[in-house]
Amino acid sequence: MKQASVGVVVATRDRAPTLAGTLRRLLDLPERPPVVVADNASTDGTREMLARDFPQVRVVSLPANRGALARTDGMRALDTPYVAFSDDDSWWAPGAMSRAADLLDAHPRLGLISAHTLVGPADEPDPLNDVLAASPLGPAPDLPGTQVLGFLACASVVRRSAYLDVGGFHPVLFFGGEETLLAYDLAARGWGVTHCPDVVAHHHPAPSPRNGRSATVRRNALLTAWLRRPLPYALARTRDLATEARYDPHARQALRETLARLPAALGARRPLPPDVEHAARKLDTADATIGATA
Repeated sequence: MKQASVGVVVATRDRAPTLAGTLRRLLDLPERPPVVVADNASTDGTREMLARDFPQVRVVSLPANRGALARTDGMRALDTPYVAFSDDDSWWAPGAMSRAADLLDAHPRLGLISAHTLVGPADEPDPLNDVLAASPLGPAPDLPGTQVLGFLACASVVRRSAYLDVGGFHPVLFFGGEETLLAYDLAARGWGVTHCPDVVAHHHPAPSPRNGRSATVRRNALLTAWLRRPLPYALARTRDLATEARYDPHARQALRETLARLPAALGARRPLPPDVEHAARKLDTADATIGATA
């Protein structure tokens, strides 16, 4: 890997002890990447801990919680051509960033690498790995790995110019299931998005469930449909969620939050080009098949 060809952006909020463990692992990597922490207005002493224990880490102190957009703020503080994202509970395996840099160097159209993710102290493979590896989009002659339109943000490496070309993560979504929209936008601009299993990330999420996560992910899936998919598709997905909302409180919350954000989504609506819409429909069909057999 060329000197400082990959930097790391860590997004965090109010998780100082977990963040400290992640930073120790990142700073111990053989690649010695520059690390930027984008702090989403933490109030738990995160900034004081960073100044005291990690003076070599650059901190972007945000005045308010910007959700996934904090990653963009962190990226702008780096000048490396490639950026690996981590959350405060995820980090990269030794050699992963060198491998990612080699792939990005060798494939100029490659915009984003989705890594193979190992979960928890036992390094269990994330089930998403198999889903991505089996993507019906298959390989492309000028790209490594398997083409996908989804990924785990905290286990992804992006080409900085590609990410900024499409504007990064979208403000309408804020946080939670924001990855699909970015993958759509990269593909719409001609950038490749692929799953490369020889790039490895570690993720140690908290064992307790995150309150409201289910509703947020469903909200953002529907908003993504309104932002980029054909109107009949978005209307059908809205009707499905409204039906679920009759008996599911999480669906009701997702529907309320979608309606509150819908004017902004409609204002930013930009349907996918036909080739990317075709790819998205192939993945919809594959997802439906998986769901029917699960």
